[in-house]
Amino acid sequence: MENKKTILITGGAGFIGSHLVRRMVERYPNYHIVNLDVLTYAGNLTNLKDVENASNYEFIKGNIVDKEFVDQLFSERSFDAVIHLAAESHVDRSISSPLDFIYTNIVGTVNLLNSAKNAWAGDFDGKLFYHVSTDEVYGTLGKTGFFVETTSYDPRSPYSASKASSDHLVRAYWHTYDMPIVISNCSNNYGPYQFPEKLLPLSINNIKHGKTIPIYGDGKYTRDWLWVDDHCSAIDVIFHEGKLGETYNIGGDNEWQNIDLIHVLCKIMDKKLGNEPGTAAKLITFVKDRAGHDRRYAIDATKLKTELGWSPSLQFEEGLEKTVDWYLANEEWMENVTSGNYQKYYEDQYVER
Repeated sequence: MENKKTILITGGAGFIGSHLVRRMVERYPNYHIVNLDVLTYAGNLTNLKDVENASNYEFIKGNIVDKEFVDQLFSERSFDAVIHLAAESHVDRSISSPLDFIYTNIVGTVNLLNSAKNAWAGDFDGKLFYHVSTDEVYGTLGKTGFFVETTSYDPRSPYSASKASSDHLVRAYWHTYDMPIVISNCSNNYGPYQFPEKLLPLSINNIKHGKTIPIYGDGKYTRDWLWVDDHCSAIDVIFHEGKLGETYNIGGDNEWQNIDLIHVLCKIMDKKLGNEPGTAAKLITFVKDRAGHDRRYAIDATKLKTELGWSPSLQFEEGLEKTVDWYLANEEWMENVTSGNYQKYYEDQYVER
């Protein structure tokens, strides 16, 4: 059996975080998983209803921007590791409100680093600070080439700039304080429980209700897509086997232009909803382009595959169909999220108990 550990997962009520929390709770019963989340609009505890009563799971509501709170949390608990996912992550929101991203993604990360460093007091044996980041820190690619771990950073939005800054700070703590760290940079994730401001759940919901599908610019922006559980399996293997101080890129070898992706989605939705072929595609509407829109991202995950033996489990078409099936089978979840009712769950479950 694995050694007993107490692991702090930040942002564990979000899209990727909730999948990771579930995986760690279920796969490692000897680990005590502490989920720290401030429960902004993107944090949803109903994502974790199936594990909320597990004996090795605990939820704490709190904000990583609050230095005193973070310090107190680390002084009261003996965390063996931190897996840091908490972040403001939607590019459009970063363009309209960049300061939120500066505080959460930069100041919040430094608060966690300082509290962990002080709590571990130089005795880093068996400790780990795992920082989960994004491929957007690398900027944009032309028609060819891939991001590798040594690609120079060239962030183009307040979101990616804030994540790049946090990456640099985590590495600085490795070099300056010998803090045991690893970093991973991942491509676009998709799957169940994703907040419907993102392309796929937004499009699925709009098609279902006969609303337009907004596509930025000419729709030829290219992204590498990865099934969210495959991202979590990569985090799992990096957490347990990754080399300290190293960075690992995580991707699906799965590039799609947005417009092509949406056409595939439209065909699947027409089939699932019993529509005439071509019905959903009529909803596609091209809208004004996003400011500073990166043209293409593509990840080379060779290092992760060759050194740690990881590989994606799903091909994209299979994953996309599973994603559609989940959202269509979980109408109540989508309705609660789009109405904001999910935010009452914390009060019902944790405050009034």
